[in-house]
Amino acid sequence: MGFLSDALSRIKPSATIVITQKARDLKAQGRDVISLSVGEPDFDTPDNIKEAAIAAIRRGETKYTPVSGIVPLREAIARKFKRENGLDYKPSQTIVSTGGKQVIYNALLATLNPGDEVIIPAPYWVSYPEMVGLCGGKPVFVDCTMEHNFKLQPEPLERAITPRTKWIILNSPSNPTGAAYTRAEMKAITDVLMRHPHVWVLTDDMYEHLTYGDFEFVTPAQVEPGLYERTLTMNGVSKAYAMTGWRIGYAAGPEMLIKAMDFVQGQQTSGASSIAQWAAVEALDGPQDHLPRFRQAFQERRDLVVSMLNQSKYLKCPMPEGAFYVYPSCAEAIGKTAPSGKVIATDEDFVSELLEAEGVAAVHGSAFGLGPNFRISYATSNVALEDACHRIQRFCGSLR
Repeated sequence: MGFLSDALSRIKPSATIVITQKARDLKAQGRDVISLSVGEPDFDTPDNIKEAAIAAIRRGETKYTPVSGIVPLREAIARKFKRENGLDYKPSQTIVSTGGKQVIYNALLATLNPGDEVIIPAPYWVSYPEMVGLCGGKPVFVDCTMEHNFKLQPEPLERAITPRTKWIILNSPSNPTGAAYTRAEMKAITDVLMRHPHVWVLTDDMYEHLTYGDFEFVTPAQVEPGLYERTLTMNGVSKAYAMTGWRIGYAAGPEMLIKAMDFVQGQQTSGASSIAQWAAVEALDGPQDHLPRFRQAFQERRDLVVSMLNQSKYLKCPMPEGAFYVYPSCAEAIGKTAPSGKVIATDEDFVSELLEAEGVAAVHGSAFGLGPNFRISYATSNVALEDACHRIQRFCGSLR
């Protein structure tokens, strides 16, 4: 009998974390590296949120909290969903966790039995299938091609649903592609789900506030009220409020599911950080005037990166609607020879040779379930992005 759990054989390490750490290691060795692999805003947390945390410390708000979160935060979450999404939730239908990842994991752990299927549109955030596997479920992938702007289409979704399907995970705007569903596109998806009442919806709305131009964000239960009783709507403060390190995610859904998630969390971490929770109250209830500034900066960066990548030999880069990622195709580079003499056979070879030759760290698309592409995060300065894109152009120009 082995010492380590067999469950570990069902999962892979996070490719984004692996690449980010490799870039850190090369920097520590003195290499000139620009890391475009991490999904973290480079902005600082707004001052009003930091001051709310300091005030909470001074008030002595440093004790254990209820497992599902402090009442003022659960009330703020309910207000947020009503104000911004037109969704009515009682505070008792909300839960606070240590980051959005824990929200998703708790929901899956509380609901999946061995062999239950979870539909995951690909490309996907690297953690979705691994969490499903850890919880004993079976990921079922549906490819969303560049031809359809990386968005799930109704027909392949319908074909993927079986009697064993328990969840579908939707992410709009998407990590890794930045693709976001219009109201009409989301309605086409929810129409399919209305025909299959045994399928629940887990929607990851973490990038809700990071959409560009006149794009209107929508979430499934908002578009189709008939899905309200079988939808878990997840969000958090990490991206829109530049609070990645504060580790606060939240969700709302049917009270039965929220109670089950509370039960699971009670035997894991209990309540999230009390100080971070009070900061999150201010994030949701306080001034939102930083958001237009964030969006403007990200939109400028998106436009810069898309333009420069599309000027690169062998690359094609769609224009995403949201988040802070682009997902260019490197299909035309497959089969070419890098300056090292290595033949590029996969998108993983492409990003590996790019890092070695030019010191630009990106994440290969096969890690997200669909290639040959690679993901670039443009959550860094315009200067760094321009330098990185020049290096990518130079690397692509060097391929033979």
